[in-house]
Amino acid sequence: MAIAISVVNQKGGVGKTTTTVNLGAALAGKGKRVLLIDIDAQSNMTTHLGVGAKDDPSDLSEVPQGPELTIYDVLKGNKRIQDVIIKRSDNLEVVPSSLLLSAADLELGGVVGRELLLKRAIEKVRDQYDVILIDCPPTLGLLSLNALAAVDKVIVPVQSEYLALHGVRQLLDTIDQVRNVYNTNLIVGGVLICLHDSRKRLARAVADTIRAYFGQLVFNTVIRENVALAEAPAKGQTIFEYMPKSSGAEDYQALAEEVLNVKA
Repeated sequence: MAIAISVVNQKGGVGKTTTTVNLGAALAGKGKRVLLIDIDAQSNMTTHLGVGAKDDPSDLSEVPQGPELTIYDVLKGNKRIQDVIIKRSDNLEVVPSSLLLSAADLELGGVVGRELLLKRAIEKVRDQYDVILIDCPPTLGLLSLNALAAVDKVIVPVQSEYLALHGVRQLLDTIDQVRNVYNTNLIVGGVLICLHDSRKRLARAVADTIRAYFGQLVFNTVIRENVALAEAPAKGQTIFEYMPKSSGAEDYQALAEEVLNVKA
């Protein structure tokens, strides 16, 4: 049965989607059966993987249509999760997202057991995968709550900048609350330092502070700032498809090894 991991931080731009996509691709490259779930209404993970993408990314006049069926249809109860899974590549499958999720808090607010909709959906396919990774929105609303209630572990990407720790305490408090009410087995699987520029004194100091604050929860792997990681989404590719010899590919390979070793 799959180990399920949410990649979550209510702060935007810290590397959640980049980590979900490229950690998933690295694990798939190691022979693991991986399912990626996009539960963010911005659909950045879906776009990053080229799911429902326009034919020519450079043509700004062409509007991407997006996939016909998404996680929105699953949460609304209109489709089974099996119906919306898209095969992306060998060992890597995707549940895409939709802008319609932006109204999820309102539309699902009156549904009994609304916090466990994703958990119930995932349970039907967990035995088909080794790892399930969920890309969460940059908020702590109903969608993130669903993701936390559905998984075994949480990975928290944190940028090595001054404001990095702001809000992380709130996130950890939320995780505690979810553990007490919805998911007694939920743990923090690791804090991941992302977008790190070791040439900057402040970045080094913040990274040291993160390690001092979170201790052994911090992954040994650090995701270095790398332009290829920023360019790959525009091509609808993972870092291993776009630039497999880059430092970004090297870092996510190392993270995958660390995640597998921790799991073992």
